[in-house]
Amino acid sequence: MQLLNVRKNIYDVCIIGSGAGGGTAAKVLAEGGLNVVMLEAGPRLDPDRDFKEHIWPYQLPHRGVGIGGRQSGIGNEFMAPNGFWEIEGEPYTAAPGSTFRWFRSRIEGGRTNHWGRIALRFGPADFRAHSTDGMGDDWPITYEELAPYYDKVESYIGVFGSKENIPNAPDGVFLPPPRPRCTETLIKKACDQLNITCIPSRLAILTKPLNGRDPCHYCAQCGRGCKSASNFSSSQVMIPPAMATGHFTMVANAMAREVVVGDSGKAEAVSYIDKTTGSEQRVYAKAVVVAASACESARLLLNSRSATFPNGLANSSGVVGRYLTDSVGSDLAGYFPRLEKMPIHNHDGVGGMHLYMPWWRFGKKNDFLRGYHIEFGGGRDMPGVGGFDGVCEEHEGYGVSLKQKCRSSYGTVIGFNGRGEMIPNDKSYCEPDPDVKDKWGIPVLRFHWEWGENETKMAADMQETFRSIIETGGGTVIGGARRNPKQDDAQQQPSNRISQGGEIIHELGTVRMGNDAKTSALNRNCQAHDVKNLFVADAAPFVTNPDKNPTLSIMALSWRTSEYLLDQAQKGEL
Repeated sequence: MQLLNVRKNIYDVCIIGSGAGGGTAAKVLAEGGLNVVMLEAGPRLDPDRDFKEHIWPYQLPHRGVGIGGRQSGIGNEFMAPNGFWEIEGEPYTAAPGSTFRWFRSRIEGGRTNHWGRIALRFGPADFRAHSTDGMGDDWPITYEELAPYYDKVESYIGVFGSKENIPNAPDGVFLPPPRPRCTETLIKKACDQLNITCIPSRLAILTKPLNGRDPCHYCAQCGRGCKSASNFSSSQVMIPPAMATGHFTMVANAMAREVVVGDSGKAEAVSYIDKTTGSEQRVYAKAVVVAASACESARLLLNSRSATFPNGLANSSGVVGRYLTDSVGSDLAGYFPRLEKMPIHNHDGVGGMHLYMPWWRFGKKNDFLRGYHIEFGGGRDMPGVGGFDGVCEEHEGYGVSLKQKCRSSYGTVIGFNGRGEMIPNDKSYCEPDPDVKDKWGIPVLRFHWEWGENETKMAADMQETFRSIIETGGGTVIGGARRNPKQDDAQQQPSNRISQGGEIIHELGTVRMGNDAKTSALNRNCQAHDVKNLFVADAAPFVTNPDKNPTLSIMALSWRTSEYLLDQAQKGEL
């Protein structure tokens, strides 16, 4: 392939990826005065064009389900753009005996355009897992060291919540939480009877104006984008202030192929494919920040082989791609007949849960190590595309009687989802596939995956807990379902299940940080042991995968890393 654009316009920093970690790094570094270039594998995002939160299904071609009605769920026309389980020309593979699902987003802001906005701090014990129960490893930093950066992120992006003083579920800098809705009040009463902690959620959605952004107007369509930027996305909250400095350049449709190392042993450039022309380009920088998402970042480093780094860049330890984890997930849904008797009402609120259950048995002996939290939702929110698929199989009749039955049963199902901690194991990792390449000629990832016994015990406990909540609340278990289920989906999905690897979209840990260069790829500042001017700023550095959703911690850790990089650059140390 012909290499073009080799003139050396040298930036201070090149950031690869524009999601939670990359966007945060861009803001901190550009506002700090560094000249920053960012490579994004997808196009720029235009909220007015790309977000569809106020469009009804009937306004879309084929009502949003695609030709033949095959589109549904994440990735359809009804949702925020460019998030896919499968991307044409960009496959990934699984080793024999393994299954793994990899959700990717190719657009400015990455997966922050789609995430559930659940913004939970890791707790003190999460950074000291090995010291607590002897399994896994401790982080090279403590909660107390990261706490000031949680403060900075929450103060800037806006997170609602409440002060609760719950062990290992730290309070933060909170906006007022929205009031519970009908379904949430019902479940809260059941949890109180069972002594299960149920408190206001902690979501990155504004309930008051903040930094020029308007508060949520309660359309409850967060998964479809937000033109008012009332919910957090890197594309609308982190990238604009970086752009405003005049020190920031984004190169869109740039698929990073390799981090190029110079004779000095330092990273000097990033080779990328211009997806609009198919040509290979290079961008030069004094430092490189890899923030392409945990698995994509590992892929880039493993494919950046040279005589100096034959096993991949920053991989003298051999840990890059290893220690891959995802959140433990299990789902169950219940039908609550008392909700049929509720007057039809406007189910106002944010596009996510107003209440949740943090881990309430912390410090107690269980059948498994670590813990999980519970997310739940249902009620009379706006039907999505395909919301009534299968209704004729569920209800007999037609015309007025069928419509009446649909209306009476709509909103009577509540889904429960557990999110628990996976302990890293040596059988779950990713590596370059020796035979398969993507359309750009770059080796794809091959995934190896296996849940441990601890995770299967945790998922079984989730099921028991969900069942007890449903039955205590006067409901009947109808099967597994993701949050905000359609009733027919809930009946069709299997119960008593543990999620597939990658299904929860919390994969992390593939370029871990640590104090020992023999057992980790990065130091305590997310700086590569092997390459002084190379940093990683997404979920890849994580040492554990606690029962808290990782995005807030990605941003806090990226902010900390970026301030360190900025200080080193100003001292001329890079």
